Amino acid sequence: MLPFHRQQLNSSFPPKRTVFSLQSLRLLYSKPVLRWLPYLFCFVFSIWLFAPYILDYYEPLLTTPPEDGGIYSARANQIRAAYQHAYSSYKQNAWTFDELLPLTGGNVNNFNGWGVTLFDSLDTMWIMGLYDLFEESVQVVTNTSFTENGDYVGFFETTIRYLGGLLSAYALSGEPILLQKADELGMALLPAFETPSGLPMFAVNTLTGATRGGWTGSVLWSEALSNQMEYKYLAHLTGRREYYEKSERPMEIMYDASITGGQFPTQWDATTGKPSNQHFSVGAYADSAHEYLLKQWLLSGQSEPRTKELYLRAVESIIDTLLYVTPNRNLLYVTDTISGFPTYKFEHLSCFLPGFEFLHHWLALLTIQPSLLALGAHTLDLPPSTKELHTWAAQGIATTCYLTYADQASGLGPDEMKMVQESGPYEKGKWVTLLAEWEAAGRPGGVPPGVGSPKPEYSAADRDYHADIDKYLLRPEAVESFYILWRVTGDEVWRERGWAVFEAIEKHARRDQGYASIKNVDSLPVQHLDEMPSFFLAETLKYLYLMFVGQDIVPLDKFVFNTEAHPLPIFEWTAKERERYGIPPKEKP
Repeated sequence: MLPFHRQQLNSSFPPKRTVFSLQSLRLLYSKPVLRWLPYLFCFVFSIWLFAPYILDYYEPLLTTPPEDGGIYSARANQIRAAYQHAYSSYKQNAWTFDELLPLTGGNVNNFNGWGVTLFDSLDTMWIMGLYDLFEESVQVVTNTSFTENGDYVGFFETTIRYLGGLLSAYALSGEPILLQKADELGMALLPAFETPSGLPMFAVNTLTGATRGGWTGSVLWSEALSNQMEYKYLAHLTGRREYYEKSERPMEIMYDASITGGQFPTQWDATTGKPSNQHFSVGAYADSAHEYLLKQWLLSGQSEPRTKELYLRAVESIIDTLLYVTPNRNLLYVTDTISGFPTYKFEHLSCFLPGFEFLHHWLALLTIQPSLLALGAHTLDLPPSTKELHTWAAQGIATTCYLTYADQASGLGPDEMKMVQESGPYEKGKWVTLLAEWEAAGRPGGVPPGVGSPKPEYSAADRDYHADIDKYLLRPEAVESFYILWRVTGDEVWRERGWAVFEAIEKHARRDQGYASIKNVDSLPVQHLDEMPSFFLAETLKYLYLMFVGQDIVPLDKFVFNTEAHPLPIFEWTAKERERYGIPPKEKP
């Protein structure tokens, strides 16, 4: 007789218990409800398998505020409390108005009347874990009409504050209504591009589509080139071709512009698309345009190389033309030129440049460490001498920005300064001239001109500059650079400098009803201005918070900040998008 298992193998019928099992299964499967079990199982298994990929993009970046008790988390919590004080004051006295008047407890509509403070700081609420405030604010956004009043709205400010705020908040939270409202606003602003050249007009009527120019009569370079991040990301999210094509048209003008090197003038003619002045600057009228040359390239996964080439041209011209060193304290600063001659003016707005410069340098270094930066095949590949030059420039200018704060009695920096110039021809004080002399002398001291560590100077006569506008307007540019420099170098000196700025803000700008700009930074007690700009909540407090929070909430290899500090996620154009928008195939590494 065959063994039992061989009997089973050779039998025409399975054992009774097997028959019973199969019959039982058939009986169960005959039930109408149970016959769907296999499909339900497959569905549940699919969700389990793919959910991490689907939901990862919208996973909250910070579910609870940091509570590890460390010094940096304690500092982050103080900054978070400062935001809560500012926003609660806005809610109490200026809810749904644009901005709070912190001295009188009043309110003002100075940016369209849609509640710019709310829109501008949606992502700050999310980043700080203030979800109740966020949800409440989303309800206001839901009920906002961008066309109801039919007023003219500033294209540039509305794009960077409102549209950028909506897109960032959507990217962080995944709240669908935010993308819907961003699409509505993006479409309402689109007629601004309807000019003979394609350069956007200063203002647009969101109801009728009519446009009008600004007080200069020309298109400011910052207005022309500070919408690409928002509109290209919106094109990626919605598939609307017009968003990409309209915002790319000003870039095409810049690609073909007949200018000296990378010296893009600050004003352009809306009809001809040609420059209308000879003013070269990284301050007002031009600051954010320089940013977007690099940042739109980063945002789209480094897939549009022409923007990178424009950026490299512009940076070379900035270093060769606009960087100077003062004769006594050796302060490195960036100025502007008119018809090729320097003005020796140094603006607080220009303090964005060090962090911007160093971000560029950092990305160049990461070409040898691709695991740290998942941005695609291309990264900046510069000679070591150029990387070194950009590092020096970033550190030197950022140190000067810090000193303009530390020098003042309040610890807060003036808005505009006139720098002391070297006697003799203006070329004598140029940074590149002094660098060449230092190199020829064998690099004495090992530290290049303008890159030392001068001490704060409390005597106004000995500072190497005079404050032409001695107001502190709660601006973010200095702390933005400190944040970027700390994030990419790990040098704690930048974080300590940022904390010193926050302490000065708390001491001198905090009022019972919010925070107020300072009228006179070098005189105590300070006098205040009755204003709390929305960018104080959107930018200044956000950068300070990110500097001290106990985790890297907004990684620089995954997000790019627009000029209003709204982080947008890095993305890659799909093959379908490239075909639809006419984007050349991505170059192979």
